[in-house]
Amino acid sequence: MQYKDYYQVLGVPKNADEKEIKKAYRKLARQYHPDKNPGNKRAEERFKEVNEAYEVLSDPVKRQKYDQFGADWDKFARAGGNPNDFWSQWAQQGGQGYTRTVSPEEFEQMFGGSGFGGGSGFSDFFEALFGGLGRQQTGGFRGFGEQRSTARQPQRQEHELEVTLEEAFHGSTRVLTWEGGRSLNAKIPRGVKTGSKIRLSGQGSGGGDLYLVVKVQPHPIYQREGDDLKMKLPVGLYTAVLGGKVDVPTFDKTVKLTIPPETPNGKVLRLAGLGMPYLRQPDQRGDLYVTIEVQLPTGLTARERELFQELKNLRGNL
Repeated sequence: MQYKDYYQVLGVPKNADEKEIKKAYRKLARQYHPDKNPGNKRAEERFKEVNEAYEVLSDPVKRQKYDQFGADWDKFARAGGNPNDFWSQWAQQGGQGYTRTVSPEEFEQMFGGSGFGGGSGFSDFFEALFGGLGRQQTGGFRGFGEQRSTARQPQRQEHELEVTLEEAFHGSTRVLTWEGGRSLNAKIPRGVKTGSKIRLSGQGSGGGDLYLVVKVQPHPIYQREGDDLKMKLPVGLYTAVLGGKVDVPTFDKTVKLTIPPETPNGKVLRLAGLGMPYLRQPDQRGDLYVTIEVQLPTGLTARERELFQELKNLRGNL
């Protein structure tokens, strides 16, 4: 099993700080990204190496463990030892001066209970150093009188995803990109609400599931209540008094709404089936509720004022 010098992979010194490591990684990731090197297997391998190196050196905990044990792994192999036996011999005896006995508590502190296994694409060296440290065929770690599994366990993760009301109505696809160049497509189904969860199988930590928790952003025209929509519609005074038809915009079309004569300000009219799609039955929709806002005329001429005065004389104070 070949030792990997992650500092050499990124081309940075061993005392490089976080900023230097990130800068080197981004440069190399762009250079060897598969999209820029289609069909180039060597570039693909270099891209994996660069990502693996950054996975370790960008994480203070992993970097500390790598600095402490990685170099000794190489020295042990050069001294004639079998790298596959490194961890058991480290804990017991042998190793050309690298012998050290650690307690179960130290082991837990060094490698943690959450695991650091690499996902698909990581090298055997990475897996051995952070995933299955010294595990034997029984699945345990010899030398401590008990078996401990340090394999990375699948973990459920949640990530908030903000979407517009238009996206929630029509549905869409989002491209999500993580630090390290990994990206995936997330399909947003029609009818999602704030609090809806979109499950991406196997995309979480250690191969667990990733859940996108939807947050629908406010809309300047529509207010959502469940699967129904509400809006305010300005209507002229004459239309409100005499009746008529007005245009009502929706997300997928414009419809004509009949305004009955003598419609008062604040009257709510229902347009059936013009609300949001049902999440489980997107072919069905909620309703759209329109609140009439009567607009008073301005800039009246002298004749128009006379006519309103005549109306007042006929009707009295309204």
